[in-house]
Amino acid sequence: MSRFDPPPIPDTLWRRALAQCPLARRLDEPRLTALAGLSATFLSRKRFHALAGATLDERTRVLIAMQACLPALHQGIDALRGWREILIYPGEFKARRSHHDELSGVVSETDDILIGEAWERGPLVLSLADVQLDLEQPWDGFNVVVHEMAHKFDMLDGAPDGVPLLPAHIERREWILAFQRAFDHHSDDVARGRDTLIDPYGAEAADEYFAVVSELHWSQPGVLQRAAPTVAQLLTAYYGESPAPV
Repeated sequence: MSRFDPPPIPDTLWRRALAQCPLARRLDEPRLTALAGLSATFLSRKRFHALAGATLDERTRVLIAMQACLPALHQGIDALRGWREILIYPGEFKARRSHHDELSGVVSETDDILIGEAWERGPLVLSLADVQLDLEQPWDGFNVVVHEMAHKFDMLDGAPDGVPLLPAHIERREWILAFQRAFDHHSDDVARGRDTLIDPYGAEAADEYFAVVSELHWSQPGVLQRAAPTVAQLLTAYYGESPAPV
């Protein structure tokens, strides 16, 4: 370890956290070793803030870091740049939204109830109850940390649009065409009231579609393969093989 490297996560603490994170526990040894190092760097660079009575201990911090770094294994620490704060609520939280009606000029405000949020160059916001639920039900197609980290990756090159910074082995044009086609198909199915294998929330916008299918890649890759095989292939190239059971 050089003097610039963060101290490793204590072995006992790492093993306690690993025992509670089935996603990480299924990684092969090389990726698990890489995850431990990346998580240590993450913990040294990010600041956790417990809000509204949330309680955070070291094990919980490691569990969040572990899940946040899992989708960054292919890109490394550079994918985690540009922000520092992690805000933790005990459960769902409210976010005030402003909407401007271009026709009438009227600005209205609403309160959305959220379990996670990612701000461009701002904090990552998480519901601790939902983080815990994802650890207890790892293969249900949902993971709030992965979802919000997908938004963070998407915002590395500006406003979220469903196209993150891509490694050299993935052609940007190929990604855009495949994801646009899949998003349009999914949105049409949702608009027509059809049942979908992909969460209907993915039809909200292209960036939400990317975040939702990222969750599926890590928790139900077989479902994603059946629903959108080209997207599944691209996400495997982007994130690496999912350790989830198929």
